[in-house]
Amino acid sequence: MSKLLVIGCGGVAGVAIAKCCQNSSVFTELCIASRTKAKCDAVKEKLQPTTSTVITTAQVNADNKDELVALIKAYRPDAVLNVALPYQDLTIMDACLECKVDYIDTANYEPEDIDDPAWRAVYDKRCEEEGFSAYFDYSWQWAYKQKFADAGIMALLGTGFDPGVTSVFSAYALKHYFDEIETIDILDCNGGDHGYPFATNFNPEINLREVSAPGSYWENGKWVEIPAMSIKREYDFPQVGMKDMYLLHHEEIESLAKNIPGVKRIRFFMTFGQSYLTHMKCLENVGMLSTKPINYEGHEIVPIQFLKALLPDPASLGPRTVGKTNIGCIFTGTKDGKQKTIYIYNVCDHQECYKEVGSQAISYTTGVPAMIGTALVVTKQWQGKGVFNVEEFDPDPYMEMLNQYGLPWVVDENPATVE
Repeated sequence: MSKLLVIGCGGVAGVAIAKCCQNSSVFTELCIASRTKAKCDAVKEKLQPTTSTVITTAQVNADNKDELVALIKAYRPDAVLNVALPYQDLTIMDACLECKVDYIDTANYEPEDIDDPAWRAVYDKRCEEEGFSAYFDYSWQWAYKQKFADAGIMALLGTGFDPGVTSVFSAYALKHYFDEIETIDILDCNGGDHGYPFATNFNPEINLREVSAPGSYWENGKWVEIPAMSIKREYDFPQVGMKDMYLLHHEEIESLAKNIPGVKRIRFFMTFGQSYLTHMKCLENVGMLSTKPINYEGHEIVPIQFLKALLPDPASLGPRTVGKTNIGCIFTGTKDGKQKTIYIYNVCDHQECYKEVGSQAISYTTGVPAMIGTALVVTKQWQGKGVFNVEEFDPDPYMEMLNQYGLPWVVDENPATVE
């Protein structure tokens, strides 16, 4: 029995909340809070007749620590699930720290204002020392480790799909299939079609910033950075088919390099169609991906935020998206002195997700693991004091719940590898 406070009410939040309501023996009470309370009320109205979980709603500005603290103290949850924007991670962590309540999220911190001098000084130092220039990394949240330990509470970072499930796949592979993992290739394929000339499957501001950044991978104890989209491979994905995929920087590389002992190389690939890449490059060339405010007819606007307002809301893509996703990891390494390769992956159908929870598969594959990680924290199957990534815990209960709650996985012991 637990009380959960969910911060955020977008597409991923909607799936996570629906899945919590399917698991009402664990989540007996749940409060949905966001800046727009009407969105929370709509989710409550839809789900309350289907579940014994008691749902309440609240209005909160997740950029305001005082508002968050007041809400947490009033509701007194056992944990806070952050499915708001990555910009708000640190503010929500600060509120949880002040209230001494466990914290869970799906994506690591990145700043909204990359020109902020205080953030920029830390960022420039990290780029020089670590060797990668992505705007998002775990250092800001890992810095809370001792504070959370001293408060006697836990923060679980990155329980989405990637990061999240892919990290648990890595821990599971190490526990059951390898004595030592040498390489990890994380492959994220969306074979779905929403019918628009251009749209993003999750928050456009986050998505486009991530994709247009330089790529990087971990090899032999250091980062190797490359120009954006400069490494392309093809892969024949089970149930999806042959797709072009490109090497990107991704946050779970950072934590897996730290937590999987002896790993020599970690790469992340994501599939893109040519239409998406052409549109994105054009928008980048004319400045529409910029986060720097400009003055237009006396009004200050941020180009990428204006673009976000023009693009379809990712939460609206569910009814029109067809096809499947395939996300997983190819591992190479040794077992009993012999070389071994396996591929652990999940295939998810966009229309099946929509029939179940009214969402396309991108939100589904993030929202389901958000519930699972939260359930393992509140039931104390995963516990600790401090800040943790998902691969630091026993993967078995997480893997069992993936099968139980809609993300069944496959182990292929003779897969094609990526050159």
